[in-house]
Amino acid sequence: MLEIGCHLSSSKGYEAMAKEAEKIHANTFQFFTRNPRGAKAKEIKQEDVDAFLIRAKNQGIDRILAHAPYTLNACSADESIREFAVNTMKDDLRRMEYTPGNCYNFHPGSHVKQGVEVGIQYIADMLNEILNPKQSTTVLLETMAGKGSEVGSRFEELREIIDRVELKEKLGVCLDTCHVYDAGYDIAEDLDGVLTKFDKVIGLDRLKAIHLNDSMYGLESHKDRHAKIGEGKLGLEAIVRVINHPALRKLPFYLETPNDLEGYAGEIALLRNSYKEL
Repeated sequence: MLEIGCHLSSSKGYEAMAKEAEKIHANTFQFFTRNPRGAKAKEIKQEDVDAFLIRAKNQGIDRILAHAPYTLNACSADESIREFAVNTMKDDLRRMEYTPGNCYNFHPGSHVKQGVEVGIQYIADMLNEILNPKQSTTVLLETMAGKGSEVGSRFEELREIIDRVELKEKLGVCLDTCHVYDAGYDIAEDLDGVLTKFDKVIGLDRLKAIHLNDSMYGLESHKDRHAKIGEGKLGLEAIVRVINHPALRKLPFYLETPNDLEGYAGEIALLRNSYKEL
């Protein structure tokens, strides 16, 4: 069965997100751990978590994906911003243990004229400081579009980060279809080739989730502007090939398209109808 969901608001808690997922026939979902443009995190209530775990089991939700706030930049030139990243992720990973065994995704960050090499080292340093052997959460590096001084638009950059982290078993990758296409990886015309490259550089065993988005500007644009499914430069046919690819079809897919709940419900229905059960 296709495991697909979208980004839901966490403001009302875990059980409320599960209820919204049920309304749109999603069997997974993504959420922000805290205010995406700030630092504030909502208090987690054990009774909400308990209710969610029961509901999730009944709805067939086996795993969910948390997303770090956009303000987290582990490789900033500003030491205070790097410190914020460390403290925020450390707290987020503590909070993730309320719902153990899931994934936590973050944007590697922007090196801000320091150079990619410096950026990679700062990111690895942060991960070495906060990862611990007892955590059940897998931390995912997201593939980026290469806008400005972003780190992570090339598979080799993600590989370098992983290589410098001691607890490599706690790391994975989230592939964003809009981002990789905008970065220059042609998943529309050469999906097999891109995945072969990913496997050679990083390893498909580290791929844990897919952000499923169409691209407003297209191949090698480095713009990072998501479009609704079938309304961008990638197109519906390419996205259908992604969800049906043998190396990807068993992964969870998360829509981050510019939509409301009704729009997400329509995209989920469209993609379920395009998924070929084996």
